[in-house]
Amino acid sequence: MKKFIIILLFPIFLIFVSFLFVNIFKSEEIINFEYNEDELKIKVLREETGNIEEMYFEDYIVGVLAGEMPANFELEALKAQALAARSYSLNKIADDSNEDYDVIDTVANQVYLDDSDLKEKWKNNYSTYLNKIKKAVLETKGEYISYNDEVIEAFFFSTSTGKTENSGEVFQNQLPYLKSVDSTWDEKVSPVYKQEITMSLSDFYTKLNLNYSDTLNIENVKTTSTGRVKELKINGNLMNANDVYKALNLKSTFFNISQVGTNVVINTKGYGHGVGMSQYGAQGMAKEGYTYDQIVKYYYQGVEIKKL
Repeated sequence: MKKFIIILLFPIFLIFVSFLFVNIFKSEEIINFEYNEDELKIKVLREETGNIEEMYFEDYIVGVLAGEMPANFELEALKAQALAARSYSLNKIADDSNEDYDVIDTVANQVYLDDSDLKEKWKNNYSTYLNKIKKAVLETKGEYISYNDEVIEAFFFSTSTGKTENSGEVFQNQLPYLKSVDSTWDEKVSPVYKQEITMSLSDFYTKLNLNYSDTLNIENVKTTSTGRVKELKINGNLMNANDVYKALNLKSTFFNISQVGTNVVINTKGYGHGVGMSQYGAQGMAKEGYTYDQIVKYYYQGVEIKKL
């Protein structure tokens, strides 16, 4: 009788094991976009190879979204980033100063990652993350950010200092939609909100091409309205804060430099130039239930969302 029960249950056991195997190891089906022949395309210069690749615009936005924002971010934050990336790209397409290509695939424009890059980056999470990115792009397909019926300069960056910057205090032009706003979410969610670097006095002077001195004297000459340094004097030498930021590989120009014995300690706040949308701020807003259009209209003041 016991043997009969075992024989009877064995096929059921095999079916159950097969079901588990299929569901655990099956690949998630990738979302595919459908295009018409006349849909917008973009020419991308691949800096590493020098090749120019022409691709559908929305496929490019997928690669940019994957390259510019962590895929584990909230969907609404990813959708907000998709609009910013789309707006930036439309301006580059409209700029006909270079006839060969529209954009470069690096931080010179926007970071673009192709399918092989994403498989290497995401490994076992490839299907899940790619579908999430594609969902964010598909749900906002063709949407861009407009001010006075023109595509905006959709600047974005990683992490604010608690406030974003007025564009005119960081770049040459003050644009009406790029005004300083509070961004208190960054401190809660960003792992790079604050940074401390310690180096020897000797390394500090060498990196800045300054003469060595046992005593370090720092004087901030000019700052933005939010406290970012624009110009400073180091032992009497007038320096541009951007030059210091680059030479010392800092996260931002919101920094404080002090001498501690024979070392220099540098504390920074925020990551990036601070103009436009804070990515970690967008993530914090999304976690609190804000939608992508609310995020966009918060960081870009007085704008509208339009569709191609």
